[in-house]
Amino acid sequence: MDKLNITIDGQKIQVNKGLTVLEAAKEIGIIIPTLCYLKGINRVGACRVCLVEVEGSRTLQAACVYPVSEGMVVFTNTEKVRRARKLAVELLISNHPMDCLACVRNQNCELQAVARQLNVLDVRYEGERLSVPEDTDSVAVHREPEKCIHCYRCVSMCGKVQTAYVYSAVNRGFNSYMAPNFNKSLADVACITCGQCIMVCPTAALREKDDTDKVWAALADPDKYVIVQTAPSIRVSLGEEFGFPTGHRVTGKMVAALRRMGFDKVFDTDLSADLTIMEEGMEFLEKLKKGGPFPHLSSCSPGWIKFCEHFYPEFLPNVSTVKSPHSMFGALAKTYYAEKAGLDPAKLVVISVMPCTAKKYEMERPEHNDSGYKDVDVTITTREVARMIREAGIDFARLPDEDFDLPMGLSSGAGALFGATGGVLEASLRTIYELTTKKDFDHEVAPWVAAVRGMDGIKETTVVLPQGEVHFAVTHGTGNARVLLDKLRKGEKNYHFVELMGCPGGCVGGGGQPILTHVHRWEKENDYRIDRADGLYQEDRAMNLRRSHHNPAVKEIYHWLGGTLSEKSHRLLHTHYTPRGKYGG
Repeated sequence: MDKLNITIDGQKIQVNKGLTVLEAAKEIGIIIPTLCYLKGINRVGACRVCLVEVEGSRTLQAACVYPVSEGMVVFTNTEKVRRARKLAVELLISNHPMDCLACVRNQNCELQAVARQLNVLDVRYEGERLSVPEDTDSVAVHREPEKCIHCYRCVSMCGKVQTAYVYSAVNRGFNSYMAPNFNKSLADVACITCGQCIMVCPTAALREKDDTDKVWAALADPDKYVIVQTAPSIRVSLGEEFGFPTGHRVTGKMVAALRRMGFDKVFDTDLSADLTIMEEGMEFLEKLKKGGPFPHLSSCSPGWIKFCEHFYPEFLPNVSTVKSPHSMFGALAKTYYAEKAGLDPAKLVVISVMPCTAKKYEMERPEHNDSGYKDVDVTITTREVARMIREAGIDFARLPDEDFDLPMGLSSGAGALFGATGGVLEASLRTIYELTTKKDFDHEVAPWVAAVRGMDGIKETTVVLPQGEVHFAVTHGTGNARVLLDKLRKGEKNYHFVELMGCPGGCVGGGGQPILTHVHRWEKENDYRIDRADGLYQEDRAMNLRRSHHNPAVKEIYHWLGGTLSEKSHRLLHTHYTPRGKYGG
């Protein structure tokens, strides 16, 4: 790549052609503040916080969009630059609700952090503020437009990465803000409730719908028996809320914290992930016998399911009818477990701790009540449960490691893999291969393991089974799903089985996960999703059971169900889908 000679703050350096001033400065350790920039996603120069002086230019330039050129001389720390940056931040604050102490993003707000970085100690301006009603109709995402700082991140994330195209700028000038198309509620547009807009919002203009009060109310009700299930990826993300490194496994501490909060039983969604492997694996093998329909599309991600319902309804017959592990667990808790424990299912409350805002939507789907009760009563995100742990006064770091309760806390390493992109397919292949070939093999050195791991947008592999060569694919993030589905539409690709996840990176990158600083989140060399996925692979390797079909709890449940794909299994563990318009919820 061509090199250019430039000078930044007196340092003469060589940088690659095509970089911006912001990127070039970072290479020599100069961090230019910004509120709108997201590497590879959003470069619009909207916030005006990254202004720099460029020799020969009559005006200050936005470093995030200004390209480097041969001989350029840049100043990032002059009096003029500092004044301009402070002015930009002061003006943003002057039109911002001053409710920091009661804001969910307090101490994790990028506007707050930049104000602190720039030593903004006083706001000299006070005038009319934007007045727009909050949007509370969505069951998953809460919008507070008055906290919008016009960074366009939600627009870019939803459009460029997820390709749901929900957001756009409404109005012009002072009265503008980002909102769903036609200024509708999120509940009335083709929002897939993935929550990725929340993950990139620098303030609390977008946040998850808080359901913690519902959980506290259930725990305080003496007539209720309250159990909790935790998704695979929570164990490698929850610790980040309490100072642990990104991706650090805190499984035992998580269980201990939930038990101290007052839950009657602490169970593991990994068990129902194992059941998903069995049920969906048998469903897929039935399709292999019948010759289709192919490709078989996975059903674990509610964000992906809603995306498919809105934008690719013709593929719904190909989607596995198996419920997600989250909903499957709830159905079994209110039938199998209630019967086994002698509990009245009407008094049994199932709480889910999920990495995913879309699970809040999935929980409310009317078809998820085959037991006669809602599969799941309340779903909270990783962020919400962290707030509850702090509210309860629990010193998370000092907790001892404790084990999940039985019988619905016994799982395999395969179940843990569900939290990472490629994990569903990898776990499925462990079982499908062994059940069809009757052979054991070391899956760590199987050629398809490396092929399905990692952050590539679309991954492919071929496995030889007794039925012949079987072609698999993995994709994550609905933008990548769109690319793959368009290829399938055109006949450019043919697969037998495709794993699809709605969020980039899979559940480890879910819309309900801890929000880290944007510099760390979006720099490729420090991708937090890879760290969390590595934690799940470590969890798998640490397990005695590593294949779903070896799990004795799974065998016991199938004895009760009458086998895989039985009538009882279909009634409790399967679902159906609804084609939806591209512009409505």
